[in-house]
Amino acid sequence: MLHQPTRRGAFTTMLFLGAVIVALWFTGSRVAQAEYGDVVLNNYSDAAGVRPVIFPHWFHRIRFTCKVCHADLGFKFKAGADKINMLKIIDGQYCGACHNGEIAWSTERCDLCHSGKPGLPTQVQQTTPIKEPVMPVSSTAPGKK
Repeated sequence: MLHQPTRRGAFTTMLFLGAVIVALWFTGSRVAQAEYGDVVLNNYSDAAGVRPVIFPHWFHRIRFTCKVCHADLGFKFKAGADKINMLKIIDGQYCGACHNGEIAWSTERCDLCHSGKPGLPTQVQQTTPIKEPVMPVSSTAPGKK
């Protein structure tokens, strides 16, 4: 014998579906924009004969809060304002705090960062859209408590 829904059960189901629709309207109906897009860093690259660095700010920002890089690691809030070079990175400063072969790939993989077209100026490029809002997973720098 099939179960026939009662009027009360049908009302409850419709109320629940209405609440879901309202929740989706306010939370899931928008496309989130990542904070900034790619950052081209070319303070020293062209002069050194290597491609400029393409730093995917959006990719890092969905994983960490601003504080991790801009306070804990000392990055300024302007593209190219830091005098970052490979010696500092290898020494564990700036990008090297994470790109050390343990937390993220090490400096031997030059092509992963130095991937821009020669001659690109230091700048913030377009914002990369992300289909779902994402919460950062960490509010502290890797290795810090």
